[in-house]
Amino acid sequence: MSDVQTDVRAYTLRLELVDEPGELLRALRPIAENGGNLLSIFHERGNVTPRGHIPVEVDMEAPPDRFEKIIKGLRDAGINVIQAGTERYSEGLTVILSGHVIDTDVSDTLSRIQESSNASVTDLSLAAPEGTANVSSARIGIAAEAGAADVVIERLRDVAAEKDLTLIEPLAGGTPA
Repeated sequence: MSDVQTDVRAYTLRLELVDEPGELLRALRPIAENGGNLLSIFHERGNVTPRGHIPVEVDMEAPPDRFEKIIKGLRDAGINVIQAGTERYSEGLTVILSGHVIDTDVSDTLSRIQESSNASVTDLSLAAPEGTANVSSARIGIAAEAGAADVVIERLRDVAAEKDLTLIEPLAGGTPA
């Protein structure tokens, strides 16, 4: 047996799938075709992400070279890979936007955060106590690539300024007093 075959590692993939028949099978095909061994699948059919997709967590084993082919195969198939192994999206941020969040198209805001930075929106809570046309707020959970938090915050600042929203940024890390 070659060294490559004995260097099998466990990985966790976090995917977002469109809620349509056959999407889970379509996501699993690149894993099987590239020699991945499925350990478990957690398909959260009852939940949806802020983009309206179904979150799926796949635990699998594969040699590192095959794992890279699996990730490429998933992306080539148009599958939204949120996390691949442990290196992707390792920083968590929570921010609050306040103002006319809903009235200025919250979906557009979320899309722009993700399109132009190395991040994914993982959680969204909206509050509009006086109706959606008035002042509202959003608590946004963001998963950022390692070292990309500053880029993500800068993008949030730009979007907030453009839409005249107040951005409450996460506290900087540090040692408690």
